This record gives sequence, structure tokens and C-alpha cells, in this order.
Amino acid sequence: MAYGAHSPFPPPHPDLGLARDCAQCLGWGTVVTRDGDHELCRTCQPDQGDGESGLRSAS
Repeated sequence: MAYGAHSPFPPPHPDLGLARDCAQCLGWGTVVTRDGDHELCRTCQPDQGDGESGLRSAS
């Protein structure tokens, strides 16, 4: 049986009202990166102010 990866970071909480008609994230409000991380959709979710909408900072 397969289980999802465990991350020390909680998933982002999108505003689903803003995501409802978004073609980029298909209404989910988040997208999955190539690294398998969830981040807020840059198309429909407002900027968080720090310029980083992902879960991890660049290392």
C-alpha cells in the first residue's frame, strides 16, 4: 500500500472563492511543483507579501 510523503510543512490554505474559475489550478487554489511540493496558485491567489508562496525557501 502506498502512502503520501510526509512533510514537516503544512499545506497552504488557498481561498477557494478566488480559485473557483481558475484554469491554472482547476479550482483547487494550489499547484504541485516539480519537486512534489504544494504551493499556492500564482494565477488566482493573492501574493503573501514576502514573494514566496511555496512551502520551502530556496536553498
